[in-house]
Amino acid sequence: MRFACAALLLLSVFLAGLLTACATVDATTTQYVGVPRFEPSDPKKVQILRSDPAKPFDRLGEIHLTPSVDPAPSVEDIEARFRFEAAAIGADAVIVIVDRTVPVIGYGPVRQLIGLPIHYR
Repeated sequence: MRFACAALLLLSVFLAGLLTACATVDATTTQYVGVPRFEPSDPKKVQILRSDPAKPFDRLGEIHLTPSVDPAPSVEDIEARFRFEAAAIGADAVIVIVDRTVPVIGYGPVRQLIGLPIHYR
């Protein structure tokens, strides 16, 4: 009996981990034409903002994220993907301007996020 309970617990933990592992965040980053190019920055230092910062900045482009809906990734995973993409083009922060879920006929709901990678002057 103990073996059966332990096996059931182990199977539950494995399945929970498997579901978490299936959450994805697809990304497309577009740098604007004519903006300065910067060396990559440290993703750990990239800020996630919900509005324009007080200090002057330049917009470097756009980051479009499409996370899975079922299972959905955590907020931390989504922010980590924004940080990774922004750091690759030398951004100091990302201003999240869109976070919505839209229905797609024949497919189901799709979540869309758009962030503006910025570099402080």
